[in-house]
Amino acid sequence: MRKLVLALTAVTLVVAVAGSAAGPRRDHAATALNVLPPGQAGDVALGRHSTDQIALYDGLTPLFGAIKPSHLRRHFKPENLWTGNEKAVRIERPKRGVRILRDSFDVPHVFASTRSDVQFAHGWVAAEDRGILMELARGPGRIAAIDAPGISAFGLALSGKQFVPSAQAESFLAKQVAILQAQGADGRRFLADIDAYTAGINAYRRKADLPLPPWGRNDVIGMVALLGQRFGAGGGDEVRRAMLFSALRDRLGQQPARQIFNDLRLQDDSGTPVSIAKAFPYETSAKTEITSGAALIDDGSFRPSGGGAPSALHEQMSNAILISGKRSATGKPLMVAGPQLGFFYPEFFMEADLHGGGLDVRGGALAGIPLILIGRGPDFAWSATSAGSDNIDVFAETLCGGDDRHYVYKGECRAMTRFDAGVIRAAGVPDQPLVFDETVHGPVIGYARSLGRRVALSSARSTRGRELASAPTLSKLNTAALRSAGDFVKAALGLEMTFNLFYVDDRSIAMVSAGRLPIRHPAAESPLPTIGDGRFEWQGFLAAKAHPQVVNPASGQIVNWNNKPAAGFGAADDNWVYGPVNRVTLLERGLKRGKNSMTDVVAAMNRAATQDIRPVAVLPTLAAVLKGGAAPNPRAAQMLALLEAWAAKGGSRLDRNLDGTIDDPGAAIMDVAWPKLAEAVLNPVLGPLTDRLAALEPRFSISMSGAWINYVEKDLSALLGRPGKSPFSVRYCGKGDLVACRASLWAALSAAGDELAAAQGGDPAAWRADATKERIVFAPGILRNTMRGANRPTFQQLISFRSHR
Repeated sequence: MRKLVLALTAVTLVVAVAGSAAGPRRDHAATALNVLPPGQAGDVALGRHSTDQIALYDGLTPLFGAIKPSHLRRHFKPENLWTGNEKAVRIERPKRGVRILRDSFDVPHVFASTRSDVQFAHGWVAAEDRGILMELARGPGRIAAIDAPGISAFGLALSGKQFVPSAQAESFLAKQVAILQAQGADGRRFLADIDAYTAGINAYRRKADLPLPPWGRNDVIGMVALLGQRFGAGGGDEVRRAMLFSALRDRLGQQPARQIFNDLRLQDDSGTPVSIAKAFPYETSAKTEITSGAALIDDGSFRPSGGGAPSALHEQMSNAILISGKRSATGKPLMVAGPQLGFFYPEFFMEADLHGGGLDVRGGALAGIPLILIGRGPDFAWSATSAGSDNIDVFAETLCGGDDRHYVYKGECRAMTRFDAGVIRAAGVPDQPLVFDETVHGPVIGYARSLGRRVALSSARSTRGRELASAPTLSKLNTAALRSAGDFVKAALGLEMTFNLFYVDDRSIAMVSAGRLPIRHPAAESPLPTIGDGRFEWQGFLAAKAHPQVVNPASGQIVNWNNKPAAGFGAADDNWVYGPVNRVTLLERGLKRGKNSMTDVVAAMNRAATQDIRPVAVLPTLAAVLKGGAAPNPRAAQMLALLEAWAAKGGSRLDRNLDGTIDDPGAAIMDVAWPKLAEAVLNPVLGPLTDRLAALEPRFSISMSGAWINYVEKDLSALLGRPGKSPFSVRYCGKGDLVACRASLWAALSAAGDELAAAQGGDPAAWRADATKERIVFAPGILRNTMRGANRPTFQQLISFRSHR
């Protein structure tokens, strides 16, 4: 009996090792597809795998909503786990016991018996497939980690300039290792992942005979910070917003300025679409008076430090559609989702399939980070969109000591600390020193006047110096430890960067909006800087249970397009787009009210990707106002008719025949008329400040719903006697006179007709908008290929599961 037991044990061990080498024996997915253009390769010398996913991605776009089941596998590639039945196109063996099997799209499938060997191979393929990009980004990653004022880390990475860090900068990043060590076994495990991963990067570079400085822990920390700064943060634009408030006050007076400012910022409009119906109150109160902890900034007084304070960035296109089993045609949940990471060559994201030592995952990774950030396991998948929740505040520091480098904090006149970060280096020009001052709150981004008194302005980000704290949470998604939606919610709530995360398995769908979100002092006010003398500090951070979260909602769906995550969840100071008109409704309208197939969900996504929301959601109200009176001329009447016809066909901005112009004349009319129409609505009250508002919030952006479409919709609806939820406190168009408003709108449309006629002739039906301006270009210009404009995620998954472990 003893010999039999030993023999069976030996057989079990052999099978276990064989299984880890060959990959998981079962894939529970019913559908598993993805796409990540331009391709897996990232070499300067372009090859087949540099561009082979462009045709997939671009080929789906012109189909609009006419998607058939056969289109799914034609325009997406397989995202199956490697089961051993597939054929490898080529095999790499970077070290003993490790195999990298490359499939027909050159995606690496890594197999090893230990976690450290899997991560070694992961680092190897990162260096092989994204080595150029990693080298460009390693310096900017450090800039992201230290929050150097006014420097765009992503922009620097694409500029070709180098950042040479100082010992002080390296020490600042290295302190994060202690955060991992303090997280117990999970933190130590991820630290070991970093070491194995960087060993793989360096091993590949030695093999390739690349004379580059070796990668280490600080390089990984910088890359995690780059991810957090670009996609996982929100807020921090209080100075520009406060100066707009001061300009409104100077022009109109204190009380009207407060009313208009509250109207424009749309902090908690109860009519805005949400992804979770249940209320999760956070930062919702719109103050009617200036609070004692808020600092007003005199208009035009701000002078930036360094490169200047970064402005708000709203170019977000990540989206997610999840359908529960009760709304699914198969009875199993469905997910079509992905993050928008921009379009680059080499692409910042890469794909990998990792198996062994507890890792069992395939998906997208940011080169330089030993994690699959978006992907799938054996019987579950997850995705993310940027939440943009408010985790950055500006503090106004009271100066003392007779200079600009001392400030008051808790009754003491303190000296600012100097951060000598290093130098920015470019060929042919002297090194640019990167040195800035800090207060207890963070880097000093500049100086201004507050009610005539000079103040320093510092930026506080809740995740600064602790980006790695989120890594163990993400690492859990890379293992087979997750068994349910409940496990996912618990893990996702540990993420400190501000992301919406989504989950699907064969039983459930789920969403969590995560982030280390400050609880602000009651006397502070989110859209304005906070007085930094120590009386109005953060009061802790939002508890896990208070974050928006849901499993299997009663509606049977979770839909998100960077919109408001949940009812009662206030917008960040730099986010003024949470109004009743939001592009997420384009996705919702595309879904069937009953049961949906995977094809239906992809059709809803692809239809919305090229729709213009203005004709779909705003034109009906605009037309109702215009039709209350006669058109000033036949051409203006024809323009309105063409706009309505375009809307009836879905408001697509497609150029199907690739002649360089958008197919429908409605697009040309809307593009020229919209700025004039929008200004006609707001200008009677804002006057010359209309352009100031546009500097903060663009009049329209194809990739975002925007604030102005809400201003127009809300104000005109109120004029028509249907104010809806959270009505404005001020009437703007025609100063509340419907007849005057209508006349100004017809005049705006007629002026647009004059402009178009001068450029393209007198027949409105022949007018066309330039489609080439909207084509997707891969930055920074190495790759000359382009794609049709489409508002879609960069890395997109189509996934459903038939069974569970």
